[in-house]
Amino acid sequence: MRPMRLLFLLLAWFSVATNAIAQTIEEYPATAVPDRILLSIAEDPATAMSVSWRMDSTVQEAYAELAIAGPSPDAVGALTFKSAPEPLVLQGIRSHYFGVKFRQLQPGTVYMYRVGDAKHRSEWIQFRTAEKGFKPFSFLYMGDSQNDHKTWWSRTIRQAYKQESGAAFLMHAGDLINRANSDREWGEWFYAGGWMHAMVPSFATPGNHEFYLDDNKHETLTKHWRPTFNLPENGPAGLEEQVYAVDYQDVKLISLSSELILEYASDSALQVQWLEKVLKENKSRWTIITMHHPIFSAGVGRDNNSLRDALEPLFRKYKVDLVLTGHDHTYGRGVAETSPQTKRQPLKGPVYVVSVSGPKMYRPALTPWVQRAAANTQLYQRVVVEKNKIRVKAYTANGELYDKFDIRKNRRGENKLIDWAPGLEKERLDLPPNYEMTMTPEEKVAYEELKKKYFGRKQNQ
Repeated sequence: MRPMRLLFLLLAWFSVATNAIAQTIEEYPATAVPDRILLSIAEDPATAMSVSWRMDSTVQEAYAELAIAGPSPDAVGALTFKSAPEPLVLQGIRSHYFGVKFRQLQPGTVYMYRVGDAKHRSEWIQFRTAEKGFKPFSFLYMGDSQNDHKTWWSRTIRQAYKQESGAAFLMHAGDLINRANSDREWGEWFYAGGWMHAMVPSFATPGNHEFYLDDNKHETLTKHWRPTFNLPENGPAGLEEQVYAVDYQDVKLISLSSELILEYASDSALQVQWLEKVLKENKSRWTIITMHHPIFSAGVGRDNNSLRDALEPLFRKYKVDLVLTGHDHTYGRGVAETSPQTKRQPLKGPVYVVSVSGPKMYRPALTPWVQRAAANTQLYQRVVVEKNKIRVKAYTANGELYDKFDIRKNRRGENKLIDWAPGLEKERLDLPPNYEMTMTPEEKVAYEELKKKYFGRKQNQ
């Protein structure tokens, strides 16, 4: 090969390799134009709302503008809220995040806001504050998104919004991404949700993939979390924006950091103590808790017994109604084995849901607590809260109703589970082909036997 041709090929290869590395590191680079605009739920959503956004490191001061939305194309009386940058440096690349908390808002009111600086601003974006007292509302719940957000998770969150565009907020049960400090993955997460992140407040709890080991081998929350979100800081000291509580129209919403409960005794004790205080003082009619790890697992080879020992007694004692979790990359819904399984008797604890909205799938365990299960299925949940009923519907990513149940509360405050799943399509329990390829013949036989036992148990209920 001629020397010049060889040199040309080497230069071409170097250019391709350099571009590939650059795309891996900075596939969604910050610019002077605001992006990654995200609403976060506030401690009192009737009178407050939080927003955060990103710009590049040339922007040293930015601001948000806020006005009551009206039918005319103007922003009469808009207020300006200045924000200083919060630098985020990853792999030598620096960007600036900004955040503002809007306070003293009017309940049940549509506002519009925009963010940026004097040169570059976003469009006007609208949101509605919560009502001060009780009023029925709905929200969307998303289990682990974690992988291939642009390719696969995008269809789940977009179908969810298409079906429930009036959702009060989006609840994310951890493992939003796969690698804690990967800017590309956070970029894909924002790409998949698009302007929904800017219009529908997020209620997010961290999962194990939101943590990384720091230089002292201690699990540390991703560097993206606090710049990206602007969540309540009313939890235990040191766990701000991970562990927190929100009062939304007579519903107490609670986020717990289950990864830290499992890994560190001190954090576990801190959260349990805080949780009991919150539940003891709780005057809301309904209580919904989200955390990443389930206390009753829906996946094979998983059992968080220490989490269960720490939390289930509190859930029962203070009559928690619904617990929404992820982590197991499969679907499972049910109540504790010691709680009545029929609508004739009041429940002795919450209804538990384990779900997954992204494409990463595991094998379901089909243990006795599970009343409805799914394998290899992307799902989202539509939760409707009424005065005497919570209705949960699980939909597949292509919009088909897969599970449905009610939690009904009587005058004595007792809950009964009304299961609407019988009559829906047969449960999807076939494993993905690429997963089956990793199983031994014995494991395949064991799973088929487990399925038979599961379906037999359901027929006998």
